Amino acid sequence: MSTLLRLDGVGKRFANGTQALDGIDLAVAPGEFVSLVGPSGCGKSTLLRLVSGLDNPSTGTIAWDGGEPGQSDIGFVFQDATLLPWATLFDNVYLPLKLGGVSRAAARPRIEEALVLVGLADAAKLLPREASGGMRMRVSIARALVTRPKILLLDEPFAALDEITRFKLNDDLLRLWRDQNWTVLFVTHSVFESVYLSTRVVVMSPGPGRITADAPIRFMDPRNADLRTSSDFATLCREVSAHLARAMAA
Repeated sequence: MSTLLRLDGVGKRFANGTQALDGIDLAVAPGEFVSLVGPSGCGKSTLLRLVSGLDNPSTGTIAWDGGEPGQSDIGFVFQDATLLPWATLFDNVYLPLKLGGVSRAAARPRIEEALVLVGLADAAKLLPREASGGMRMRVSIARALVTRPKILLLDEPFAALDEITRFKLNDDLLRLWRDQNWTVLFVTHSVFESVYLSTRVVVMSPGPGRITADAPIRFMDPRNADLRTSSDFATLCREVSAHLARAMAA
């Protein structure tokens, strides 16, 4: 199997002496959906920042197939939608292209395409305060995908949403992942969400974060409401929960 991204012996120590990550070895193949689960403070978000290039590892290496990715090759969706409150949803999606020097006229087709993909084609003129929490998160996803990234990094994007909205956005994210042929790294505290979404679930220990388990998730499509209530789903959730419990105990 080819590898898009490889981390070898990656560690991160902050200036205050805190060791956030230690000895992370992880290989991600093109098209995988990999979820990172672990307790608060285990370094999941730090790991995403290292992969994105927003920060640098203290030890180890991060290697990409074909060389370092360009800025537009990586999309990052944060837990907070972080929208510009004075800008329309259209202009919030335009932001990364604007920063990249793309004119508004040239960017319009890509912005409109991104809004269609997340189901907000009719909401482009709204301001963030006029949109629901779920809509704002969709805009954040659209802003990440408007650059047509090769890999999408998501840091607990649905944590603050109600369960019904979260389930709907889980399904939308799976649809986009399949349709756009993304590679995804997804951080969550929810075992159930990780099992539902992923092709693999990577379990991390309390800080300094280390990988203690790498569990393949073997489901056939479609992943839908019936899967959530199936015995196979419950079994895999128990397995991942057991991995997490062992990581916490260690």
